Amino acid sequence: MQKTKKLTVTALIAAITTFTSGFIYIPIGFAKIFPIQHFASVLSAVLLGPWYALAQALISSTLRNMLGTGSLFAYPGSMIGALFAAFMYAKTKKLIYAALGEVIGTGILGAMATYPIAILILGKEATLLGLIPAFTISSFTGALLGYALLKVMMKNNAIGGISFENSTNNRRI
Repeated sequence: MQKTKKLTVTALIAAITTFTSGFIYIPIGFAKIFPIQHFASVLSAVLLGPWYALAQALISSTLRNMLGTGSLFAYPGSMIGALFAAFMYAKTKKLIYAALGEVIGTGILGAMATYPIAILILGKEATLLGLIPAFTISSFTGALLGYALLKVMMKNNAIGGISFENSTNNRRI
């Protein structure tokens, strides 16, 4: 996929993620669980690759925070998850590993990265064992949705040629 198309798809996914953040979320304590971000991260990981997935997560998190629909927890969770999902997909070329990468990256690694933010910056009493289940449930839900959509699209040849594995940066096929 050309660079301009990748930038356009990245911006489109970030816009959809930002738009839906106003009405699709689950508040749990001082965090907001947002499965659409994880859905978008899996899509970005498979369609665009690691750096565009990371950019999409950064843009979405920034816009959601500017609009008041996100929290500081959006940064480490979404960015680590998107990057990990994209790296797992790039190495294996299997959708299931992109979804699993999102769950591990956000649910475990992102939650662990969020813990210091909660304690040091926000001054909130947080337990790591409280953040991990909340992030894991959210990322699992979104990753499952992303996996299902991509599976259907690939089965119907709807994305042949635009997935990251078929991009001009990856000539393995």
